[in-house]
Amino acid sequence: MTLDQLPLGTPARIASVDWSALVAEEAQRLQSLGLDAGARVTLAYRGVFAGHDPLAVEIGRMTVALRRVHARAMTVEPITEAVGA
Repeated sequence: MTLDQLPLGTPARIASVDWSALVAEEAQRLQSLGLDAGARVTLAYRGVFAGHDPLAVEIGRMTVALRRVHARAMTVEPITEAVGA
């Protein structure tokens, strides 16, 4: 599933990013924020207007606002954590 499809509040790991789907400057900015394969993220918020932009993504201690087109370029895998771990 892509990041924009992730249920709110579900922790996930970015499995891959289709960098070719993004403008080079935007891809570089996202990488500098740590949004790359292997990063742990949580979708915290979806916008309520027409395109449901922006999306708020928690990565580490940061919350980053993304456009849906950026989130669609990221494939994620939900993380299932063991109870008591």
